[in-house]
Amino acid sequence: MKDTLQPGIEAEFQFLVPESKTVPALYPESADFQSMPAVFATGFHVGLMEWAALEALKPHMDEGEGSLGIHVNVSHTGATLPGQTITVSAKCTAVEGRRITFDVKAHDGIEPIGEGTHQRMVVPWDRFKSKVNQKAAAAGVAGLE
Repeated sequence: MKDTLQPGIEAEFQFLVPESKTVPALYPESADFQSMPAVFATGFHVGLMEWAALEALKPHMDEGEGSLGIHVNVSHTGATLPGQTITVSAKCTAVEGRRITFDVKAHDGIEPIGEGTHQRMVVPWDRFKSKVNQKAAAAGVAGLE
């Protein structure tokens, strides 16, 4: 991590909701999800908030580093339709070693649709991949390249 990674860094961007990010698209294998209205899915809402945190972190990572989401505590309070644009933001509130905490918010142009906190852990990718590959070997499944 660079010295520039400090509380106060932030990122904001807009995302146009496509049909592929609605509840029925979340798990096409689930009949229950298939029967629900085609509004922006909570699972994608969480991912969008993680994405905002990633954007905030990007300029502050050293070569070979990245971050992993380790905790999410967010609300999803408004239904957003395909074709609406969501503005999502993440603001760093704490840097505790490699653990980074963000306040995250989302608004669909009509109303706030969610807010909360999200934590990420900064990791060296080579060490992370090594651990995952050890787990893959133990499980008898393909590992990471």
